[in-house]
Amino acid sequence: MSWTRGPLTLLAVCVLLAGAGGCGSGDARERGSGTSPTPVGALLEGRDTEGRPYRQVAQRDAPDLGIEVQPDTAGSWDVRLTVRRFRFSRAGATGAAVAGRGLAHLYVDGRLVTRLRTSEYRLAAHLVPRGTHHVTARLYADDGTAWAVDGRPVESTADITASEPGPGATPGATAPGEAGTHATDTRSRIGGRGSPGRAGKAS
Repeated sequence: MSWTRGPLTLLAVCVLLAGAGGCGSGDARERGSGTSPTPVGALLEGRDTEGRPYRQVAQRDAPDLGIEVQPDTAGSWDVRLTVRRFRFSRAGATGAAVAGRGLAHLYVDGRLVTRLRTSEYRLAAHLVPRGTHHVTARLYADDGTAWAVDGRPVESTADITASEPGPGATPGATAPGEAGTHATDTRSRIGGRGSPGRAGKAS
């Protein structure tokens, strides 16, 4: 029966080492996967206007967002986003929250217009009828949560005013009570409109 001693001894060694990694390679594969066991940020109870939860990160790690809206000759509006510490994910990206990655939701007067994975977008004229409107961009992670700092979403808003175009005229984009040809957000990038004591005006 001595011919079974070797295999039995090897089996015993594997059982003893199981707590320290055993004889398999599964733990090595997990260690080499690069996935972090700790989620990015912390989910808050607060939610956005679509009911999506906020994912809070520290100010030093938070993405930064600015928005600029300009009229074009066809009566539509060119929207340009400026981001820092943030990269737009490609379509079909995994639904996991990765620091500094995701997409932007674009709103006109609180209504969702589109989801952006690029920094530029053309806003159709019929979405901005005559009058003053608020164009807001808000950053989201790929799992659908909204990036936030201090309980407020990372967003940016520009006020634009569309006038009734006459012959050869183009719509204007102005801050209320001012003349101008475009609207650039100069408010806080965290919280956007309505942030106490931090609101500014478009220029």
